[in-house]
Amino acid sequence: MKFRAKIVDVGCLNHFTRVVNTVSKLTKACVLRLTCDHLYFVLSGRVATGGVSMWCELLQVNFFDEFQLEGVSADANEIFLEVAPENLSRALKTAQNAKSVKIKLTKKSCPCLTLAAELPSLSSLSRVVTHDLPVDVIPRRLWYDFREPQMPEFDVSIYLPPLKTMKSVVDRMKNLSNYLVVEANLNGKMNLKIETDLVSVTTHFKELGNPPWGEDGSQSSSRTHREPELMAETRVDIRKLQQFLTGQQVNPSRAMCNIVDGRILHLIFLHEDVSLQYFIPAVV
Repeated sequence: MKFRAKIVDVGCLNHFTRVVNTVSKLTKACVLRLTCDHLYFVLSGRVATGGVSMWCELLQVNFFDEFQLEGVSADANEIFLEVAPENLSRALKTAQNAKSVKIKLTKKSCPCLTLAAELPSLSSLSRVVTHDLPVDVIPRRLWYDFREPQMPEFDVSIYLPPLKTMKSVVDRMKNLSNYLVVEANLNGKMNLKIETDLVSVTTHFKELGNPPWGEDGSQSSSRTHREPELMAETRVDIRKLQQFLTGQQVNPSRAMCNIVDGRILHLIFLHEDVSLQYFIPAVV
C-alpha cells in the first residue's frame, strides 16, 4: 500500500482544514477511506443502539495538486485507515501559512499518516515541520462495515433554515430539555419543539422549500403519496444536533434534512466539492 498527496494552493489547504475541523468536532475516531478519486471520512454508528453515523465525501482533485494511491490489491485499489480527526486537525493548524503540505502513509513503529508542512523562512533554507499521526489499517474483510449509507425512505425532505438561526434556537432549547422534536411537512414548514412537565416551547419556520428529488429511485415512495400539510417528526437527543450545528465549518451552499417519521433525522450539507451526511437516530 502506498499513499502520498500534496497541497500547494492556500485556498485548498484552508478548505481542507475546515472540513477536517468539522469532522473532528463530530467524532473522536473515524475511518478515512482513500480511493483514486475521493476521500471519505466515515463514522459507522449503530443506529439501533442510539449511535450517530456520518459520511463526508471529498473530491480529491479539488484539494490536492498531487495525489498517488496504490491500494491493497489491483482489484481493490483503496485504503481504509482508522484515524483521530483531532490529531489531523491540530497538525493542519500548524500549516496554515505553509508553502506546501505533503501527506503520506508511512511505517514508523506503527502505521502513520505523516504530514510535512514547508513553512516560510527568512533564510534561503526551507523550514519543514513534520507530524507523524498514528493510524490503524482496516483489513479488507471489514470494509463492508464502512460502505456508503443508503438514502433512507424518508417521509419529508426539507431545506434547513439559516444555520446560525437554527443553532441559536437549539442552544437556547438545550437549557430546557435533553430532547428536541423536529417536525416538517411538504409545504416548506418546520417546527423545533421541546415539551416537558414544566414548559412547552415551539419555534416555527415557514417557506423553507422542499428539495426536488429526482425520479431515479431516490425519491421515497411514502413521500409521493403524502399529504402536503401532514407533519413528519422525529424526537432526537438535542446534544447530538447541537454538536453537529456547532462543529460545522463547511459553509454549505445547500443544507437540508430528511425525516423518517419516528426513526431518523438525516442531515445533508452540500458544497461544491464536499458533501456531509449525518444520521441522528430517534429516541423514545
